[in-house]
Amino acid sequence: MSNRQCDVIIIGGGLHGLSAAMHLGRAGQRVTVLERSWVGRHASGATAAGVRTLNRDRGELDLSLEAIEMWHRLPELVGDDCGFHPNGQICVAETPAALQRLQAHVHALRTDGYTHEELIGSAELRQWLPELSPHCLGASLARRDGAADPHQALRAFRRAAETAGASIVEQCGVTFIEHHGDDWRVQAGGKEWRAPVLVNAAGAWGARVAAMVGDEIPLATKSSMMMVSERLRPFIKPVVSIMGRSLSFKQSDQGTLVIGGGLQGVPDLDRETSTARMGVLAKGARAATDLFPLVRDVRIVRVWSGLEAKTEDMLPVIGTSPNAPGVFHAFGFSGHGFELVPVVGAALTDLVVRGTTTRAIGNLSAQRLMAPAAKENRP
Repeated sequence: MSNRQCDVIIIGGGLHGLSAAMHLGRAGQRVTVLERSWVGRHASGATAAGVRTLNRDRGELDLSLEAIEMWHRLPELVGDDCGFHPNGQICVAETPAALQRLQAHVHALRTDGYTHEELIGSAELRQWLPELSPHCLGASLARRDGAADPHQALRAFRRAAETAGASIVEQCGVTFIEHHGDDWRVQAGGKEWRAPVLVNAAGAWGARVAAMVGDEIPLATKSSMMMVSERLRPFIKPVVSIMGRSLSFKQSDQGTLVIGGGLQGVPDLDRETSTARMGVLAKGARAATDLFPLVRDVRIVRVWSGLEAKTEDMLPVIGTSPNAPGVFHAFGFSGHGFELVPVVGAALTDLVVRGTTTRAIGNLSAQRLMAPAAKENRP
């Protein structure tokens, strides 16, 4: 085997791995990204690309709010807007009970000083969504949210990472990791790399990589599905969801409808496949037509699903390994990691270069998910 020495090895060439590579490269680190398939093969290439602070879990809300600021100046960060359109995200209430839940949610945010969400009534809701069904009563709104183009984002972050000096090696799955002196030895694709720092951004395979360095982190797999329709006249700009039902509904620049919202297919991590379930997709189609009756006869031209990691509490793992010096984790985004991409790479760079970060990752440590015995540092 040939030896390859660098400062940081990143395992995983999805958007979070590329963001880390870009930020670390700009901080003067020599970075190698090892990707088992090709850049964006799984979750990053199958995402609906929502840029959402709306209805975020409090455990990641502050991090999400920093990320949205980065999205609004993304051309300064990566030289490309990644197809980001800040046309807002809206969560619609169909019933009085749903509207009460939204009111309570927004009130709780305001009580704690958060102003990114607001409640809008029926009249303003129809200014935003003229084709909305008349049964809808109101909504919560995050005006600065929106959606982007995942493939444009992948190209932009890859280009920015390589411009910063990162080396990206595809078709190079990691098979073995061991600590040797001050370095980690990583065998992948029949070759060997060495670096004092590892970043585990392996997505659905994140727990398997973590186990190679002694961190037993529980992780499940999900297979979020999407549908795309034929092209229609433009009639909606925001991304729309429903309180209490699974739906994410938006219209692309090309006029197609992109419909998802956490509808799950069948994942197979070992085979690296995910299979769509048409009966489940039909629920998403029903939710879409309930909100927008004009799409009832629209043809669906394509469906897909992608492999994603899912943690027990649906929050990602971001931070330092409890057991392995020089190892940092960033995986388990559970279907809502796209918006966090710019800030996670920056937080990891803080940890690698300065040993600490002021970014809001305190709720996202691996320790919260690990069994008590596994949380203790090994000798």
